[in-house]
Amino acid sequence: MKVGVVSDTHMMKKFIDKTIPYLKECDLIIHAGDNFSDSKYIHAETKVPIMAVKGNCDFDNVEEELVFDIEDKKIFLCHGDRYAVKYGIDMLESRAKDVNANIVVFGHTHVPLYVEKDEIVYINPGSVSLPREVDYRSFSILNIENGNINIEKIKI
Repeated sequence: MKVGVVSDTHMMKKFIDKTIPYLKECDLIIHAGDNFSDSKYIHAETKVPIMAVKGNCDFDNVEEELVFDIEDKKIFLCHGDRYAVKYGIDMLESRAKDVNANIVVFGHTHVPLYVEKDEIVYINPGSVSLPREVDYRSFSILNIENGNINIEKIKI
């Protein structure tokens, strides 16, 4: 399964639009918050199913975190602000283990991060609109096939 992973789009459609050709090719899109309304826009433009949570800049009455399965992998999706991800992934790691996640998708820092720890893959795709600590905007394509996880980092 091919999954587009975006976060921290912050209602900047001129940058979101650069992701659309890639996301149209996906089977599912994950949006890790800021701004939830962008997930609706992305869905309207791609017609691809989307899983999204709200971030610290969102006021929508939607879920702050989701746990769901893709290809026998348990995904934990959150924005990350409630887990102090700007200071590391320790709190996030604890929650990931509590829900038996294989993959954790989060945002908030606007900094791309791809790390595997204790057989859990952590993905922060960075920001499509307002990158920090890097000189590029980014998102990811997650491929899950036959139990294998492959992450493609896309710079725009």
